[in-house]
Amino acid sequence: MRHEVTDDDTAVAVGSGDVPVLATPRLIAWLEAATLRAAEPFTEPGRTSVGTEVRVRHLRATGVGGVVEVTAEPPTVSGRLLTFVVRAVDGSGEAVAEGEIDRVVVDRRRFVAGLP
Repeated sequence: MRHEVTDDDTAVAVGSGDVPVLATPRLIAWLEAATLRAAEPFTEPGRTSVGTEVRVRHLRATGVGGVVEVTAEPPTVSGRLLTFVVRAVDGSGEAVAEGEIDRVVVDRRRFVAGLP
């Protein structure tokens, strides 16, 4: 998944810092979106996956106008737990972030019904 950093994606805009670079929370959201897509083959109709743990290192700043490509490798599967190796690289091929994200496969209806 390819993203171009806009003013709305900066640390200033999301409130996580005071510099106009890609915010770590936005980067993590992009990485999680990649895992959601990569989890689709592991969910049956009526099931979905939810994020449960994020272990990501943000390695390099990316300014407004910069391009970031995020990927999630096919997961390691342990029962309902899906563990994805994730990576983000910038337009010059430099690593922006790397790490792992866990998702758990759940029954969508039961999950939503259990919400307060």
